[in-house]
Amino acid sequence: MSTFQQPDPKDRPARLSVGVVGAGRVGPALAASLQLAGHRPVAASGVSDASRRRAELMLPDVPLVPPAEVLERADLVLLTVPDDTLPSLVEGLAETGAVRPGQLLVHTSGRYGAKVLDPALRAGALPLALHPAMTFTGTPVDVQRLAGCSFGVTAPEELRLAAEALVIEMGGEPEWIAEEMRPLYHAALALGANHLVTLVAQSMELLRAAGVEAPDRMLGPLLGAALDNALRSGDAALTGPVARGDAGTVAAHVTELRRHAPQTLAGYLAMARATADRALAHGLLKPELAEDLLGVLANGTEGEPR
Repeated sequence: MSTFQQPDPKDRPARLSVGVVGAGRVGPALAASLQLAGHRPVAASGVSDASRRRAELMLPDVPLVPPAEVLERADLVLLTVPDDTLPSLVEGLAETGAVRPGQLLVHTSGRYGAKVLDPALRAGALPLALHPAMTFTGTPVDVQRLAGCSFGVTAPEELRLAAEALVIEMGGEPEWIAEEMRPLYHAALALGANHLVTLVAQSMELLRAAGVEAPDRMLGPLLGAALDNALRSGDAALTGPVARGDAGTVAAHVTELRRHAPQTLAGYLAMARATADRALAHGLLKPELAEDLLGVLANGTEGEPR
């Protein structure tokens, strides 16, 4: 009795030739994911030594060529460059005639929607904005992390199905974001992911200063549980001295931070105020306890480094 075997991706007929402009951490990972889905990476561009090494690691045997040549070779082009350089790159490629009619042009910026690709659209390209809501390392582990990763998708309505299909082929989950909401969407992700790294790094520094030898081991279970609770319950997951209205404990925190780590005080006060506001709004912090707490937070700015 024979058993059915899933065909090897290498044996599937390639449907699209894929190019990468900007071999940072994101582009090679997405191209490698598309390769697993049966597409064929054909060219990449990268300027720095690090980007060239990443391309060689993630996309072996794929030639490194100038951006215009990437567009010449590829049916699907991933523009994975920093946000601030994306508009000028698109304009330059369109003005020099590098963009071909019918070519799929995909950028991965969280900030921009599809309109940043308008110069290429006028040249006949098909514009897609596909932003993976994930941090990247520039190593093969990134391809695995794309499984189940949400993508912020923005495209003309007639290309919506094509955009969502590409995301699904990369193992992701498409989430439609309106053009005008892209900056707010990106701010939300930055607030959560980027600021989380800063908070964790500061917490680890303070624990080391307090004599904890393995702050990562101490914080891991605590922060994992806090994140899980927050994702499940939102503001109902708030705990700690601010949510309880324990003004004395918060005052002690302010004193110690000013003495040992004044550079962290502004962030502590700002987050404590935001936490108090949310705890009050959701009935977790009793109003009669909030006055003393807010007084401590207001007084905490006295002598605060600017």
